[in-house]
Amino acid sequence: MQSMQPVMPGAAAPTFTRLPPLSLYVHVPWCVRKCPYCDFNSHEPRGEIPEREYVAALLRDLETALPDVWGRPVQTVFIGGGTPSLLSVEALDALLSGIRARLPLAADAEITLEANPGTVEAEKFAGFRAAGINRLSLGIQSFNDAHLRALGRIHDAAEAATAVALALRHFDNVNLDLMYGLPGQSPEDAEADINKAIAFGPAHLSAYHLTIEPHTWFAHHPPVLPEHDVVADMQGLLESRLAVAGYRHYEIAAFARDGKRCRHNLNYWQFGDYLGIGAGAHGKISFKNSVVRDSRPRSPAGYLAVAGQTDTAARSRVPPADLPGEFMMNALRLVEGFDLSLFTERTSLSTSLLLDALSAAEAQGLIRRDALRLIPTERGRHFLNDLMTLFLADAS
Repeated sequence: MQSMQPVMPGAAAPTFTRLPPLSLYVHVPWCVRKCPYCDFNSHEPRGEIPEREYVAALLRDLETALPDVWGRPVQTVFIGGGTPSLLSVEALDALLSGIRARLPLAADAEITLEANPGTVEAEKFAGFRAAGINRLSLGIQSFNDAHLRALGRIHDAAEAATAVALALRHFDNVNLDLMYGLPGQSPEDAEADINKAIAFGPAHLSAYHLTIEPHTWFAHHPPVLPEHDVVADMQGLLESRLAVAGYRHYEIAAFARDGKRCRHNLNYWQFGDYLGIGAGAHGKISFKNSVVRDSRPRSPAGYLAVAGQTDTAARSRVPPADLPGEFMMNALRLVEGFDLSLFTERTSLSTSLLLDALSAAEAQGLIRRDALRLIPTERGRHFLNDLMTLFLADAS
């Protein structure tokens, strides 16, 4: 697809009169086994997971970061990985207690834990709920044993179904992650997966197209995947089935019942702030006159060695000229779009900086404007990378 080069005028340093909402992300880096498609910061443990030491390191890390967010209420907490459900209930309870003692959590804070199916993790669900988790995200991926084996998952379809049933017994806000475009998968297979997921009646469903990411096992040993047109048929079928079942498509891969959208992820997509702690965690924090990104050491051992030191995180200031592109790379994922006033609120920059890129995107049929609202078209969602590129400061 041909893309027009946008002209992005220079941007002055931001001056915020009101800071964005704040979230907390906690990364737990261990998995029983690294999946061949996974490019997240996850590691297979050698022996027992040092969970007590890791929780202590997380809390030291958080304490060191407090001056950056002092007094700001935290709206959401997301504990991701890796496989955070490998932690014991006692470790998770200590972690959440430590977070509450150090940060002002909103009374209605959404607190999400990622979990993988399997008898050991599923048996912990009651304990996770008692510790304060109020949203559970289950990495199902498929209810088909052959496809689960192709993805290198350690659970089978029966364990997946058992885990979902147990999760719904203890949580009224459950997300199921599914994938499509899998090796050997047909549209009928994809439809069977989504029908099975819908039948459980979770509050939220995520459906991700399997892509081959660099530096993964699949990148070095590519599986045979369905043709592009077949995958497009799967995507259309999934979206149609979910709409009929009452799930609103609100982000490229996210579907929710009314009132059950993932508030944590919405804060990312609306360019809110988030403090990230844990091995390999990233953060984005706004100050009165700047936006700063930081990252922690990726290896668990490296993180444990330095967590809590003043230089635990590598920090960099986001150049003002990069803010439009960073905002758009998140906000353009929203199916219903966003009010242009949000751009100014979250970047402190004028929407005039976007005019040339917006004109280019409209000319290519990638967006439409409804009064002051910017909405990606269906074509824009299908060519999202092309759309995002128009707003990057170094686009060529």
